[in-house]
Amino acid sequence: MKVALLSSLLSICSCVTQHANHHTPTTMRTILTIEDDKAIRRGIVDALQYVGYTVLEAADGTTGLQMATRRNYDLLLLDLVLPGPSGFEILQAVRANRPTQPVIILTARGEESDRVDGLRMGADDYVVKPFSVKELMARVEAVLRRSPERPTDVLTLQWPTLTVDLMRREVRHLDHATAVELSERECELLRYLASNTGRAIAREELLSNVWGISPQGVTTRTIDMHIARLREKLSDNPQFSQYIVTVRGRGYKLCPPGTSEQRGNKNAS
Repeated sequence: MKVALLSSLLSICSCVTQHANHHTPTTMRTILTIEDDKAIRRGIVDALQYVGYTVLEAADGTTGLQMATRRNYDLLLLDLVLPGPSGFEILQAVRANRPTQPVIILTARGEESDRVDGLRMGADDYVVKPFSVKELMARVEAVLRRSPERPTDVLTLQWPTLTVDLMRREVRHLDHATAVELSERECELLRYLASNTGRAIAREELLSNVWGISPQGVTTRTIDMHIARLREKLSDNPQFSQYIVTVRGRGYKLCPPGTSEQRGNKNAS
């Protein structure tokens, strides 16, 4: 299997030369590749760089986990079997911190159960080794074509009276001497709302993408309770909201950072 994959990667020059004649990324996109096999990783990196992508790379799960959750990139190519944290663990951490991050799994595991588990955990696509360079490039392009529709990750929110640092998980009010700490779940919820600023987010969508729970048949007030706690820490009056607005029958919406006006919320529930 490795021989077949390496043979495919050795044909990289002819494949990507033809590919480059038809496609050059219109904007510089960054791809993070986490793969422990040096030869395979080198071939993937060379192919991506040849057609104009910026590439970050990691050779083990520990480094990969740090890069996947802390670095900025447009697409993650992720092997499942790694030294240290597995690809599944990395995918889980990425989904917790960056719900909309595009991910393609690269693995020798061809069993249906592994493919299903990867997709259920939020992978956008799944490529089984050995794969051809042309196939990989086609899948990378397909996922990236969809990614502009996805909100980018948000690390800091700035309003006239406060700053929210999602990396430090804290709220700093300009008139307060100390910072207010956010729980991990509150931070994830606020990050998801911030990544969709201006759009009303249904409770079902929040359950699915922040809690990782299927909303089908679930009746819970946990979303409303977390929103209430967030509003308290933001000093946000739900009846006259500056930050998180309740949209009756639709869910919650985050007001765009940088706005100074208070927003009446007659439809708050």
